[in-house]
Amino acid sequence: MSVSLLDLLARGLTQAGLGTLAIYLLVVTQLTIFSVTLYLHRSMAHRAVDFHPVLAHFFRFWSWLTTGMVTKEWTAIHRKHHAKCETEEDPHSPQFKGIDTVMWRGVELYRDASRRHEDIEKYGKGCPDDWIERHLYTPRSSWGPTLMLLINFALFGFAGVALWAIQMLWIPFWAAGIVNGLGHWWGYRNFETTDTATNLSPWGVWIGGEELHNNHHAFPSSAKFALRKWEFDIGWAAIRAFQTVGLAKVLRVAPALDVRPNIHVPDAETLKALLTIRFQAMTDYYRSVMLPALREEAARAGEGMRRLPRQWRKALADGGRWLDGDARARLQAWLAERPKMATLAEFRQRLAQVLDDRSHDAQATLQKLHAWCAEAEASGIAALQAFSARLKGYALVPARA
Repeated sequence: MSVSLLDLLARGLTQAGLGTLAIYLLVVTQLTIFSVTLYLHRSMAHRAVDFHPVLAHFFRFWSWLTTGMVTKEWTAIHRKHHAKCETEEDPHSPQFKGIDTVMWRGVELYRDASRRHEDIEKYGKGCPDDWIERHLYTPRSSWGPTLMLLINFALFGFAGVALWAIQMLWIPFWAAGIVNGLGHWWGYRNFETTDTATNLSPWGVWIGGEELHNNHHAFPSSAKFALRKWEFDIGWAAIRAFQTVGLAKVLRVAPALDVRPNIHVPDAETLKALLTIRFQAMTDYYRSVMLPALREEAARAGEGMRRLPRQWRKALADGGRWLDGDARARLQAWLAERPKMATLAEFRQRLAQVLDDRSHDAQATLQKLHAWCAEAEASGIAALQAFSARLKGYALVPARA
């Protein structure tokens, strides 16, 4: 059956129907998501996994073809995001840029960051620098999306142009907007990290597992983002599949926590575990010490306590780092009227200072931890004493990929 020129223009060589177009769009956009999360993010930016050279180059080619992003630029911008997270130097922090800006103008923020050549050189080390990168992927980054447009038009006609437009918006919306925006604005947190990163969903499927953003910020160098039994990371499932057939080598995953019984004083194993999983330790403190105390206060104070602003509850978990001056003063006044809560908040702050210590004197840090535990156990507060006893038994379980 002959195909008219009008049919070719309208529906391309394939003459595909809506069902075929939908399947094609789903496949190509998910391939793009995998190129970003597996190759650019987990492999290049964080060195958590290595892929077979053929697979790595496919991801690099597909990223060029469907996004025009340059590997070194993407890697550098993301590494700077972690290094300067939630500061004025963060390329895309909703705390400083505003949620609307990050959500809807994330591409502009990416382009602005990519023009900072000193940052690209500083944070982009270790990226591909072969002939094709130097002569095609980097200097001719716009050729990829242009070629994708021609391919789509040839296959599907004018419908292919519409598919191409959706493809071009896919990463800017889902990655630059949703992950970088909502992923630092709304969701649940497994770990009290020093930033505002959240998990958008416990089932990281639609955008490659990037929905588990708080988990990633707690353990940036982990190839696996799902860290709770009920969570699922489709990107990790893909890595394991590639690993099974010899196309991937996992380099790092988040360590698991073990709690040893009958450890009377913190030791080197305790300190190693705490410095490695300090965000989990601070989360444990909030959940096992601060929350029970808040419930006691609520039972004692009634309705007034239950109306405690959500912002203050978050501040008790993260030390109030995101409060403005007025809100901080009001929270301090509230704590001053509740000596037990004030004591617990002070112990939290001191523990955070011990764990954030960047000195290279491990013995001095261990001595500070000894002192913290001794004072916690002398506080007379049962929950604080129990937490100290548990803390001393912390140790790392050797991670298995």
